[in-house]
Amino acid sequence: MALALNVFQTITAVVSTSATVVYTAPVGYTGVVLLAQVANIAATSHDVTLIHRRSAVDTEILKQFAISGNDTASCLSGKLVLESGDKLVILSSHASNLKFIASILETLN
Repeated sequence: MALALNVFQTITAVVSTSATVVYTAPVGYTGVVLLAQVANIAATSHDVTLIHRRSAVDTEILKQFAISGNDTASCLSGKLVLESGDKLVILSSHASNLKFIASILETLN
């Protein structure tokens, strides 16, 4: 069976205080992050950290970025290309008040 040329994924997660892998680009595909947003559903401000992980190297995209209460922040100002095996990792200053959503295009290598 042939692999699909393009696959669209919507990733959602409640962000916790421990680093959590929310997406891993599959083997044989490149993931193009089209949109990544975090919503703060609380009345008070909370921080979010979003990390690109390749092998043992972490690169912060956002680091302890404050999101005001009842507000949303865009995590990217453009697209982000994730090679096979690359990961998106997220954590926050509160265990359940931040919600993450991403739209990703996986394209066959």
